[in-house]
Order: sequence, then structure tokens, then C-alpha cells
Amino acid sequence: MRVLVAGGTGLVGSAIIDQLLRLSQGHELRCLTRRPARPSPWGPAVSLVGGDVRDTDSLRAALADTECVVHCVQFPNHPVESPRRGLTYEAIDGQGTVNLVAACRGTPVRRIVYLSGAGVRPGRAEPWFRAKWRAEEAIRASGLEYVILRPSWIYGPRDRSLNRFVAFVRHLPVVPVLGSGRNRVQPVFVQDVGLIGARAVDTPAATHQVIEVGGPEVLTMDQIIRTVQRVLGRRQPLVHVPAPLLKRLAAPLALLPTPPLTPAAIDFLLMEELVDPGPAQAIFGLEFRSLEAGLRTYLRAS
Repeated sequence: MRVLVAGGTGLVGSAIIDQLLRLSQGHELRCLTRRPARPSPWGPAVSLVGGDVRDTDSLRAALADTECVVHCVQFPNHPVESPRRGLTYEAIDGQGTVNLVAACRGTPVRRIVYLSGAGVRPGRAEPWFRAKWRAEEAIRASGLEYVILRPSWIYGPRDRSLNRFVAFVRHLPVVPVLGSGRNRVQPVFVQDVGLIGARAVDTPAATHQVIEVGGPEVLTMDQIIRTVQRVLGRRQPLVHVPAPLLKRLAAPLALLPTPPLTPAAIDFLLMEELVDPGPAQAIFGLEFRSLEAGLRTYLRAS
């Protein structure tokens, strides 16, 4: 098939393209990007195509001869929204997906793989849940074959979340931790998510399924940081920063054109949304790696 990966230069999208190339399924691969003039990170194996999910006309041009879309667009500096720049969950995840579905009409597109998020369901007040539920509903109503993936916290060499703690462990005498450190997470290695995204392109059993994606361990944030320390051969004390205090400090930052942190982003970082990885493992034929196993693929002891 001719496959277009929207958001293919991001953390997850690039992992999906890497796995599509590794699987050698004979697909013609393209990457949707707002900067198509730059060199393709994959050379001639993957062409870059210009487009923006906020511009339906650009999407129609990009999809003119595409048969499958893998949609994993995320706004810069996620999860910190920047409304003054139009970088919000509603603009990118919500309306952006509605635009993409509309652009598929009248094109050869027959299948869409969408990277949603753990915990998405109707009736949630948080902006990320509202936007992603709207996106899922648009995809389900599209008439296309679809696969909706709901991953938990994704980590890897290029992520901006867990790698902050990696930097803290490497360079600071203590490690600051947001909140109590007892909030539970199921970290999932980006290469495992990439493999699932790649296999979702042409796995019949995944068609019209909503599939949770998460690691095999339920860990607290303290346990996650201790795992990072173990891999790096360090053992500093953890210092917990109360979330209400940090929210008060972050509130004025929300007024900046590009805020480094907002109270809503703190809520996003502290949420607990656990998943069942069993169906994903059965459908796609893989075993998710433990956090320590994933970290040891790219981190070395200090």
C-alpha cells in the first residue's frame, strides 16, 4: 500500500516508520510534515509530503494517492498547550483529526490507524480526553477501516518526559519528583509502540478495534525513577514537590506565548490511566518490554 504517516517526524511517528521499513512489507512510505523542504531522515526510502492538520486543503493534496493513513500528530511542547499559537488539544487532536477524516473523502484512502491515548472515553472534562474522544468519534463515523490505539506513557531515546528524570539522575544531587511519587503509570517503550503501529497497517484482526497499549508493569513514579537510577548506577534521594504548590507557581506562566509549564499540564503528568496490554500482545504478536529492559537499550551506566 501507499502509506502516509502524519506526524512521522515525532517520537512515535518516526518509530512507526522505522518499523515499517524494518518489516519490509513493500509499502510505499510517505511522511506528512509542515516542513517538507528539509531532507528526509530516512533518505529516499521515505518521501516528505507537505501538510498541516489545521489546513484541510493541504491534507487533500497529500492524500491524493494514499491508501492508508497512520495518524499520530502531536503539537510541539506537548502536553503544555499554547492557545495563542493555536497549539491545543482541540485544534490538533480534535479538529485536526476531523479535518483529516474530511480530507480522506474522495481519495483512495481506505484505512486509518490513529494514536489516541489511555483513558479516552466520553464524559471526561480534561481537554486531552475531550479532544481525543472527538477524534475517535470522527474516525468511527468515517466509513473507513480503522484501528484506534490507546497508548499509556511512551518513553524512549527522544522523549521529553522520562528523559528529564534521566538528566536529573545524571547531573543533580537530588531528584525532584512532582507530587507524592505514588501515582501509577504503565510506561511503554517507543519501539514496541512503533511495531504495533506498523503492524496495525495490515493486520486484519485489528480492523475496527480500539486497542490499549501499555507496558507489562504498573509502577509508581518513585519506582520508575529508581529504575532509571539502577540502570545508570546512581542512588540520589528523591525530593517530592507538592502539586498544588507547583500549580500556583505555573499559573502565571500560562499567560506566556509559549509557556514552559501550565497547571493543566501538571494534571496531565499526574493522571493515572491503567491499561490492559493483553489484547494488543495477542493481536499483534509481541511481548512488551519491561521498563528496565527498554531503558537498557539506550542508557548506559555513568
